Amino acid sequence: MDASVEVSDPGPRITGHSLSAWMAEARELMRLAVPMAATQLAQMIILATDTVMLGHFSKEALAAGAIGNTVFFFIWLLGTGPVSAVSPMIAHVVGRHAASGKARDRREVRLVVRMGLWSVGLMTPPLLIVLFFTREILLVLQQEPKLAADAGIYTAALAFGLPCSLAFQVLRNFSTSLSRPVPPMVVMGLAILFNALGDYCLIFGHLGLPRLGLVGAGLASASSNLFTLVAMAFIVLRMRELKVYHVLHRFLRLHWRSLVELFHLGLPIGVTMLFEVALFNAATLAMGTFGIAALAAHQIAITIPSLTFMIPLGIGLAGTVRVGLAAGAGDMYGARRAGFTAMALGGIFMACAALVLLLFPHSIAQLWLPDSADNRDVLALAVLFLHVAAAFQLMDGLQVTASMSLRGLKDARGPMWVAGASYWLAGAPMCALLGFGLGMKGLGIWLGLAFGLLVAAVLLTARFAILSKHPVPAP
Repeated sequence: MDASVEVSDPGPRITGHSLSAWMAEARELMRLAVPMAATQLAQMIILATDTVMLGHFSKEALAAGAIGNTVFFFIWLLGTGPVSAVSPMIAHVVGRHAASGKARDRREVRLVVRMGLWSVGLMTPPLLIVLFFTREILLVLQQEPKLAADAGIYTAALAFGLPCSLAFQVLRNFSTSLSRPVPPMVVMGLAILFNALGDYCLIFGHLGLPRLGLVGAGLASASSNLFTLVAMAFIVLRMRELKVYHVLHRFLRLHWRSLVELFHLGLPIGVTMLFEVALFNAATLAMGTFGIAALAAHQIAITIPSLTFMIPLGIGLAGTVRVGLAAGAGDMYGARRAGFTAMALGGIFMACAALVLLLFPHSIAQLWLPDSADNRDVLALAVLFLHVAAAFQLMDGLQVTASMSLRGLKDARGPMWVAGASYWLAGAPMCALLGFGLGMKGLGIWLGLAFGLLVAAVLLTARFAILSKHPVPAP
C-alpha cells in the first residue's frame, strides 16, 4: 500500500536574505559536494587503472583500450540522459512537500526511481547494438583494421556492464537527491579496489585465472559495474532513510507521466554532455595532424583540466539538488542563492587551480615525461597548453555549475541549445580558424576550446540569472 511517511529531512531549505543565509547555503552545498566530487574522482581513477594495466600488457592493447573506451563513453553518455533527470525530479518532489508542511509522499519518489530503472531497460538494447558494432563503426572512420578489431573485442566484453552502470547511476541519484551522498562514494571507493583486482587477475592471468588481455580488461570493468549496482541496491534496500521508499514495490507497473518526464528532461541533458565531449575529442583528432609532439603534449595537458573539472562538477551536482529543493518549494530566491553559491564555490576552486597551473606548468608536465633532450619539444608545448588551461579554468567551473543549477530548475533544452551554439558555432570554428587558418596549430586549438567555454559560461550564467527570477511551472 502506498502511504505518506516522514523521514529525516534530506537537507534544510534555507530562508532569509542575510549573509548568514548565504554562508549556511555554502555549508549545505559543501556537505553534498565533497562526497559527490570524490565519487566522480573515483570513476576517473577506475579509468586510469584500466589504462595503466593495459599499458603494462602491451602498447597495442593500450591503444585499442583507449579507442574502445572513447566509443563506450559516448554510448554511456546517451544512456545517462534520462538517468540524470532522476535527481532534479526527486528534489522538486521533496521541496514541494517540505514547503506544504505535508508528510513526504514516498510514492512520488518511488515512481521516479522506478521509471529511472525502466528508462535503463528501454535505452540499453539499442545502445548495446551500437557497442557490438564498434569494429564496423571504427572501420567506417578509417581506423586501422587490427586496432578496430581489438577495440571491438574490448567493447563487446565491456558492454555487459553498461546496464549495471546506468542502473547504479539511478540509485546514486536517488540517494544524493535525498542528501545522502556518502553511500555512493563508499561504493565507488570499493569499486576502485574491485576493478584493480579484476584487471590484475584477468588481464595478466594471476591467481589461477586465464590471461585474457583486452577481453579481461573489459570483463573486469563490466564486473566492477555489476558490483557497484549490487552494493548500491543493498544499501538502498537496507539503509533506514532509503529503504522506507520501497523503490522496487510494484516494479513492473508502468507510470507514463514519470517516464515521459524523465525522457523529456533527460534526453537534452545527454545531448548537452555529448556536445562538449565531442568538441574535446575532435580537438584531440585535430592535434594528431600536427605531429606526435603536439598530440603527446595535448594528452598531458588535457589530463589536468579533466581532473580539476571533477570538483566543480561535484559542486554542480550538489547545486542541482539544492536548487531543486528550493524550486520545488516555490522559493525562487532560495533557488537563485543555491545556484549562485554553487557557481561561486566552483569558481573559487578553479581560480586556485588556475594559479597552480600558471606557477608550476613545467613541474606538472614532468610528471608524465622526464626533462630530457628528446622530450623538450613535447614539454614546451605542454607548458604552453597548460597556460591556456589555466586561463579557462574559471570559465569551465562556471559553465558546469551554471548548467547543473539550470538542471535543478528542470531546464534542459535551453542548456542543450546553448552548449551546441557555444561549442560548435563558436568554439569549433575558432579552433579551425586559429589552428589551421592562422597557422597557430596546437595553441590555436586550445585557444578555440577556451573561447567555447567562455561563451558557454557567459550564456549559461545569464540564463540562470533570468530564469531564477520567475516561478517554476507546476509539473
